[in-house]
Amino acid sequence: MVRTIGMLAALVALCAFVNLARAEDAKEVSLTGSMACAKCVLKDADATACQSVLQVKDGDNTVRYYLADNQVAKDAHAKVCHHAVDKVTVTGTVEEKDGKKWITASKVEFPETKS
Repeated sequence: MVRTIGMLAALVALCAFVNLARAEDAKEVSLTGSMACAKCVLKDADATACQSVLQVKDGDNTVRYYLADNQVAKDAHAKVCHHAVDKVTVTGTVEEKDGKKWITASKVEFPETKS
């Protein structure tokens, strides 16, 4: 019984350590670039539904960050579904899945429009 409790305590400590390490990896970043719909504007062959994408210049290359599906991304998508918008800043956590970069946005800032 004591041995089982000790093993459970060690397992809980290990899980806490792993979660802390993942939390440190998931730091928020702010990226600025051109935002558009992968399906409607960029005509991405993989896009079967509307999907917001932030295109960020990295030297001579352009890196695409697909916005993960959350309310922040949904609210921003209406502004980019039929035309690209430059100088958009997306703040969130970045990860790579299936060879694509994804950003889970906590905030999307569009440039101010002149009236």
